[in-house]
Amino acid sequence: MDLLTANIKKLYLKYLSAAFGSALITSIYGLVDSAMVGQYHGPEGSAAMAVAAPVWNILYGFGLLTGIGGSVLFSTLRSEGVEKGAEANRYFSAAVIGTAILALACWLGLVFFDEELLALFGAGAEQLPLALRYVRPIKCAAPLFLFVQLLSAFLRNDGDPVRATRAVIFGGVFNVFGDYFMIFTLNWGIFGAGAATCLGALLSLLVMLGHFRLKANTLRWVRPAPLFPTLGRILSTGFPTFFIDIAMGILTMLFNRQILRYLNADALSVYAVIIAISTFVQCCAYSIGQAAQPILSVNFGAKRPDRIREALRYAVLTAFVFALICTVLIEAVPNGFVRIFMQPTEGILRSAPGILRAYGISFLLLPLNVFSTYYFQAILRPQVSFIVSMARGAVISGALILLLPALFGANALWYAMPVTEAMTVLYAGVMMRRTLRPAAGAGPNSAS
Repeated sequence: MDLLTANIKKLYLKYLSAAFGSALITSIYGLVDSAMVGQYHGPEGSAAMAVAAPVWNILYGFGLLTGIGGSVLFSTLRSEGVEKGAEANRYFSAAVIGTAILALACWLGLVFFDEELLALFGAGAEQLPLALRYVRPIKCAAPLFLFVQLLSAFLRNDGDPVRATRAVIFGGVFNVFGDYFMIFTLNWGIFGAGAATCLGALLSLLVMLGHFRLKANTLRWVRPAPLFPTLGRILSTGFPTFFIDIAMGILTMLFNRQILRYLNADALSVYAVIIAISTFVQCCAYSIGQAAQPILSVNFGAKRPDRIREALRYAVLTAFVFALICTVLIEAVPNGFVRIFMQPTEGILRSAPGILRAYGISFLLLPLNVFSTYYFQAILRPQVSFIVSMARGAVISGALILLLPALFGANALWYAMPVTEAMTVLYAGVMMRRTLRPAAGAGPNSAS
């Protein structure tokens, strides 16, 4: 379907179904790991998963940095014609090189500094041994996760979103059954969860590579000269999306430390459930952004403001629907989620509802805030996207996580994210309305 002429509603739904399937299975990687580890090891396993969670934020974040950054520029340039389409592959080639460099850095960091990193993420003496066992297989396969994110983004922008979805579903289904087999049948426990996830990522990558055998494939290796300026533009364009994941890791680290300071290990186990649910909600938000981004980028490059507005309308509506469903579920049956992810003690069942219901308010606004970063990237307004990412991911949220329990007591900690999302959505909404007309009328070489 032609992104410049096809019906926007049909286009959006096609890309949304593919992106949502991919995002759903991606979130299942973490959900299944957390649930099965919690059932096998109990609350101790859930707490270990909480302190290991930032590892995933780092790996996925770096993959999105080059994947989203490169694919947005690739898609915008390609919409301008044959010559620009050829130039667009400069960004694909540079993104591959950039991903390889980042993958090597991640691999070295996990191999040589795994214990130090987990301690930084909040692992205490009780959580560290289990967390190290979980990370052990991930250390060997870290580059896989970056390249899965990279190719998934480029396949969507090269007209093959179904293959990207099929690849992630294939790897995710393997991960579900692999988790059960390795954790329970082989009795590997938390180590088996990490091993199954790595094998699932390998299978996903192999399926995606099949795209390069298609006649319709337009991704070509070209000399990305000049390399460093090209990489610089990729990184600046992709940074806001990258920071969403990295910020989630930073916030997890801050929450882990504040929970152990003001509360107890039971609260940390409940926070592991929040991480799993929040990951799912955030993946829903990713799917909205990933569905709309190719449509927005191509029509932005072609200067079609009417089509940009229509795509934006469908995306915002989807964000509200996802937000409402997720929030209602967590407010209605908080302990139902706890029982999915662990075998809870009576103390956990008493404390979990208040924690989950307070934090869960943030899910009403999270999808719209995350989508807004994709929107601003797609219309080449990375500064606005960066402000949204920084505000919700570090500046406002970090300050509230540190200040609320000190000023208003331990349980005030759980309201840090609802307040953060509310403050962020005000800015994002104003800027979305303000930049819509200039963004649609500007060209891809306008201010970035």
